[in-house]
Amino acid sequence: MAAVPSIIEDLFALAVEHGASDIHLKAGRPALFRVNDRLVATEMPPLAASDLTDFILATVPERFRPRWFADNQVDYALDRSAVGQGRYRANAYVQRGQPAVALRLVKSQPPDFAGLNLDAPLLGGLLASPQGLILVCGPTGSGKSSTLAAMLRHLNEHAALHIVTLEDPVEYVFADLKSSFSQREVGIDVADFPAGLRAALRQDPDVILVGEMRDRATFETAQQASETGHLVLSTLHAGSAQQAIQRLFEFYPPEQLSLAKRSIAAALRAVVVQTLVPRADGTGVLPACEVLVIDPLARRMLGDGQFERVPELVEAGTAQGSRSLNKDLTRLIRAGLVTKEVGLQVSPNPKGLEMNLAGISFAASRIVS
Repeated sequence: MAAVPSIIEDLFALAVEHGASDIHLKAGRPALFRVNDRLVATEMPPLAASDLTDFILATVPERFRPRWFADNQVDYALDRSAVGQGRYRANAYVQRGQPAVALRLVKSQPPDFAGLNLDAPLLGGLLASPQGLILVCGPTGSGKSSTLAAMLRHLNEHAALHIVTLEDPVEYVFADLKSSFSQREVGIDVADFPAGLRAALRQDPDVILVGEMRDRATFETAQQASETGHLVLSTLHAGSAQQAIQRLFEFYPPEQLSLAKRSIAAALRAVVVQTLVPRADGTGVLPACEVLVIDPLARRMLGDGQFERVPELVEAGTAQGSRSLNKDLTRLIRAGLVTKEVGLQVSPNPKGLEMNLAGISFAASRIVS
């Protein structure tokens, strides 16, 4: 087996020293670090393709090697905690015929709601539900994994539960506190998400975490689990609650959509969509969230397939905890955590944000009939 080249060993030490959240390695270029959400070039010679190939072969788990050679890309977890450098989520890939690797540092201690500036009463209340499906959505790199980890940490600290996670790869490793964890990695502990979900239902779970809703088979099994007395947490790539609901509908062919709408509406407990926003003090980023809590009105409208009215449902459900992205940006700006300029850049409706900051909002009860 190839050894990790010394130049990359040195890069890990340098990344830890500078507090880098990500490391980008590409043949023919110096390494890049992401520090405080900005890419910074290291002062070093360009990386050799042979060094990157040796690094990949030295760190990819044996079972994943066929995937690397067949697909020219592979996801895996890399644990360097033994040398004080933490755990990483790695993606090795080929670009322009040359090897490259993206590594994201996974903090050893799962984050909590306060550390991520998330609404603890709202999310804690959602997690108190004994069953249903909670989706955490957003684009790649929006902090979905951290939010899910904070949710699991909350459960671990407050409830005696059996929590089964299905991840690709496993990121945060949880020590049992009040809850008992069974963490399974796709490709190592189980073949795929649907197989892991089916097995999880025979493992007496209270809560099941599915790393990502990738296809209809995964979603249908998760949906069945949520309807049979289990709380299911997962992620979906979507930029808004409306887009997330539409994505779920798109899992089904037109002839099956009528029944699917009602089953989707019955299973959903909440949709949380987040985007990362630069902090006003320049020390990093924090999430701003759109939240749709599924109340009886939302369940009825989604069952009728009216996903285009999801923005109205978000506005109408404020008593249950729903909130628009603009309202969360308003909260962050008023707290001094985000500048108004940044909020207006991020907002999907800058004029609406200006109105919210001026204390003007729509009467939700008049929006949805």
